[in-house]
Amino acid sequence: MTTTIGTRIKTLREERKLSQDDLSRAFGFKDRQTLSAIETGERRVAADELLRAVQIFGVPLDYFTDPFMLAGEGRFSWRQTGVDGDKLRSYEEAAGRLIAAFRTLGRQVGHKPPLLRPALSLSKQSTYEEAIADGERFAAEFELGEVPAVRLAEVMETKLDMLVLMVDPIEGVSGAACQLPELDVVLINRNEVPGRRHFDLAHELFHILTWEKMPPEHIEEAMPIKRSRIEQLADNFASALLMPSPVLDRFGDWAQLIDEALVDRLNGVADELLVTSQALRWRLVGMGRISRAQNQTISDDSLRNNGRNKPAKQAPPALFSKPFVQIVATALDEGKTSMRRMASILGVAIDDFAELFAQHGVDAPYEL
Repeated sequence: MTTTIGTRIKTLREERKLSQDDLSRAFGFKDRQTLSAIETGERRVAADELLRAVQIFGVPLDYFTDPFMLAGEGRFSWRQTGVDGDKLRSYEEAAGRLIAAFRTLGRQVGHKPPLLRPALSLSKQSTYEEAIADGERFAAEFELGEVPAVRLAEVMETKLDMLVLMVDPIEGVSGAACQLPELDVVLINRNEVPGRRHFDLAHELFHILTWEKMPPEHIEEAMPIKRSRIEQLADNFASALLMPSPVLDRFGDWAQLIDEALVDRLNGVADELLVTSQALRWRLVGMGRISRAQNQTISDDSLRNNGRNKPAKQAPPALFSKPFVQIVATALDEGKTSMRRMASILGVAIDDFAELFAQHGVDAPYEL
């Protein structure tokens, strides 16, 4: 808790653009070393100092003490289109509560964070070809199989110890990556079409694996006029991971296909690989399997919704994820938290908890 309070004091100080000297004077400390020790967790915060922090910053006491909050402890990168800044900040706080709940309850029921964090060796100086090679290598080394999209989330959770959450975010948000000192998280809008959802998952995985060398922007436009180099590297990695060369090999030669035959093949293969036809198109163009002349015969409209008039109706994946729901169920069963509090944090009615557990194949806690 000492570290948490110090981190939140530091976060507020930086948000208010105060120096350590400024805040030290407000607290009445003799020097800024005292404040520095608080911010790093080396010194405990006395009760009167905590109350003074509430007065200085004008925030409730819970801001410093509530373990079900992320206040400056997580770094987010949002993939969105045209979302109002205030609305996004509000949703980031709500998403932070989900992540903080997993972290806090996990500790209480004996879940240990990963000892080591995986990372790619790519940097801003890396070529797109190197990002593609790493995407293909990821698919091969983690044995993602003939349809990599199917097992990607499971591999991220079980092999890389990442938390993957399927969520119902505010309109315009398709996904996010979040990094904490001891936890990596990816959030995905479960209501997106499968192809978009899987690409976002692979894209955010890239950001998690390259965060230290290439920290992503806090807010990323999903469809900007011009993409940054980091985002282009992420797109190339994601495309190669979901559509590696050995997987595409089994669909044969594309060189002789034009017009309707080419469009039909693109839409059919995209459906089979659970990607979008446009993503498949540009992957094949980049590989040289579809020529520029062939590409010019393809209209964007013919690939929209993988060749359908409107997106195919499919039930979205269950909310959150099995590892997340297991932690919640265990914590409820052991009395570490209450059903009412978890319902508030998860945004799920108490009456719907039994169905949530059942969807993930998790035994419901005794209270249900």
